[in-house]
Amino acid sequence: MKFCSDCGAPVALLVPEGDNLPRHVCSKCAAIHYSNPKVVVGCVPEWQGQVLLCRRAIEPRLGYWTMPAGFMENGETAREGAARETLEEARSRVEIAELISIISIPNINQVHLMFRGRMLDGGHGSTSESSAVQLFDEADIPWDALAFRTVIHTLRHYLEDRKRGLQGLHIIDLGALSS
Repeated sequence: MKFCSDCGAPVALLVPEGDNLPRHVCSKCAAIHYSNPKVVVGCVPEWQGQVLLCRRAIEPRLGYWTMPAGFMENGETAREGAARETLEEARSRVEIAELISIISIPNINQVHLMFRGRMLDGGHGSTSESSAVQLFDEADIPWDALAFRTVIHTLRHYLEDRKRGLQGLHIIDLGALSS
């Protein structure tokens, strides 16, 4: 950041009084500009025992499979964001249920909130973000072609919990590992 989004003056990276981390501070209006992690929201959509996955039509990880997920927008709840992302990426309407996982990825400044999703009617289809959208039985999930570690962790926990008849919450810190 070079200029203040409030007044347009140059900013300097310094530790504001009462803080302990460097922040971008405006040289004119003294506004402090915080840079915080991005929140990614998504879900594991389920229909009649199968899970819905999307083959990515965009980078990163073009051609790999993922759950519908993306950045949460201002003005929406985490559940609303997960439902919106599922509609945008898979053309599927879902009821967002319980939280499966909270995954912190500090090296890319993201926190992922992944929910269970109940598909309302089984409808789904490709979009500009997903070249293919498909329902998978557990035995047919393309584990070697999943796009991100967050997807692998969430799907494994979801399926293990389902086998046990549980609805657990899994808190995962990926540390310096890639997403």
